[in-house]
Amino acid sequence: MVGHQECTMEEDTRDNYTPKFWRKTLTAPAPFADETSCQCQAPHEKLTIAQARLGTPVDRPVRVYADGIFDLFHSGHARALMQAKTLFPNSYLLVGVCSDDLTHKFKGFTVMNEAERYEALRHCRYVDEVIRDAPWTLTPEFLEKHKIDFVAHDDIPYSSAGSDDVYKHIKEAGMFVPTQRTEGISTSDIITRIVRDYDVYARRNLQRGYTAKELNVSFINEKKYRFQNQVDKMKEKVKNVEERSKEFVNRVEEKSHDLIQKWEEKSREFIGNFLELFGPDGAWGIYSALNQEECFSHV
Repeated sequence: MVGHQECTMEEDTRDNYTPKFWRKTLTAPAPFADETSCQCQAPHEKLTIAQARLGTPVDRPVRVYADGIFDLFHSGHARALMQAKTLFPNSYLLVGVCSDDLTHKFKGFTVMNEAERYEALRHCRYVDEVIRDAPWTLTPEFLEKHKIDFVAHDDIPYSSAGSDDVYKHIKEAGMFVPTQRTEGISTSDIITRIVRDYDVYARRNLQRGYTAKELNVSFINEKKYRFQNQVDKMKEKVKNVEERSKEFVNRVEEKSHDLIQKWEEKSREFIGNFLELFGPDGAWGIYSALNQEECFSHV
């Protein structure tokens, strides 16, 4: 029998009472681990993957843990967490985020600081709880403290902190569940794009009011970027003038065609009327012929 968990309840008009932090919500961010009031009152009995996949009682969700740096949070991160959340029919996803000190020590400098990374995770719809200052290597004490049933991560061996695979002991314990990486998107890819197009972004931010000091741009580069911005503005003005000129010429051509067409129509009408009046078979020709006959009849 799976151990029963008691959690603080809050009233919900949709279905009377539901666990405060278990129900899915899109109206508030996920709580931090030290803010939750959900505490296990009974022994946390171990689950097998087969049991978890069959489904568990509503008050005993499978507690899945996923961890990472989550710098420049992107769709690849979100898809990995979506997979972790949907591994089992009834699951509660805890996400551990490593601190700046730990990340800079074992991996390198981050773009976003830890507070920004913590907050970004809270607003992912698949996350039920965020654990700040998560450990680099998972210990039995940490797993027990947070009542973790399974750890979700991609299956590629993650060598770090002097280990060939920091998840090796989790795999050996039968607590590891693999997820799939999303190809074509990663934090490193995004940073590479920024470095590659650095000049473009620096010029854009100078236009937006950032100072050269804030952008860590040298005096010479600042002048170069500002000159390039002025050149681009002139090009844009010339382009706009050219486009307006083309539009004007097109309108004149259209009007010219209309005038020529109308002139042709009017000229045909004028010629037709002239011939009707003065042509051999026209009204004036018939009138002249009648006059001539009358003149001859009097001779």
